[in-house]
Amino acid sequence: MANDIAIDLGTANTLIYMKGRGIVLNEPSVVAVEARTRKTVAVGSEAKLMLGKTPADLEAIRPMKDGVIADFEVTEDMLRTFILKVLHHRRFIKPRIIICVPSGITEVEKRAVKDSAVHAGCRDLHLIAEPVAAAIGVGLPVNAACGNMVIDIGGGTTEIAVIALSGIVTQMSIRVAGDEMDEAIIQYLRKNYNMAIGQQTAEHLKMTVGSAYPMKEEKEIDISGRDLVAGIPRTIRIGSSEIREALGEPISSIVEGVRRTLERTPPELSADIVERGIVMTGGGALLNGLDQRLSKETSLTVTVADDPLSCVVLGSGKVLDDPEEYGKVLMDPPRG
Repeated sequence: MANDIAIDLGTANTLIYMKGRGIVLNEPSVVAVEARTRKTVAVGSEAKLMLGKTPADLEAIRPMKDGVIADFEVTEDMLRTFILKVLHHRRFIKPRIIICVPSGITEVEKRAVKDSAVHAGCRDLHLIAEPVAAAIGVGLPVNAACGNMVIDIGGGTTEIAVIALSGIVTQMSIRVAGDEMDEAIIQYLRKNYNMAIGQQTAEHLKMTVGSAYPMKEEKEIDISGRDLVAGIPRTIRIGSSEIREALGEPISSIVEGVRRTLERTPPELSADIVERGIVMTGGGALLNGLDQRLSKETSLTVTVADDPLSCVVLGSGKVLDDPEEYGKVLMDPPRG
């Protein structure tokens, strides 16, 4: 009857792993609420369809920002809905939960996660740093005396860490990731084409023609939005080279973060990284050519995990399944 679960509470998506069953939920971290009463109307995929399309009396909210809780009450509602959805008939037995959080999380942010989980029906809470969970999910030997470097690019944060002996030796958590890339595309089209597009359109552009490194075959796509001068809808054709230009700043921030982390890494572990390379996880790892760009900038081998979107929740699931092997990787609980 064990109903222990691991949650990757992400800015863009929330994934839940249940002990003995694997990943049982993968939904967008979006909640639709009534504007006046703040009552929850829809959660997850149903709510994401409403983003940018709601009437005045409804509001579609992403309660997570930069990897941490931005709207406490809405996050609590979202967590409760997801937990009840996966527990079904076991909903009267409070679960033990492991939640993945950014490595640079503050005590206040830890407390917000704990309070949300407790109010959502958690019996016992443990936290794990996202890059450590990602490394375990990929299958890296985090308990060994060798350096493992992971770059986890999510929706709100990019987590860069060198891990050895069940702990983070050097880390950097930068709040530049998928959301900032989408925003950079929105601003580029506004500035260069006098055209307004929504976040979902920007995300589609990033995924279809976006790249971080020149492609062998450049792509083009038709995109529709609102003309800011005439105020009417219009369609333009845009190529991957322009989207690459739009993504220049956020990608440079990630490259700089990787460089600074490598600079602070002890020499013995640096030698391990030269030998073993860097592993990329998270949705941002799927950006075309990002591994090539990082490899060129660092002169190291950079590989993308087989299932980058699920690495963090699978890693925390392994901790759930084998607490004796991985118990040391859990973070200190919030004080008080």
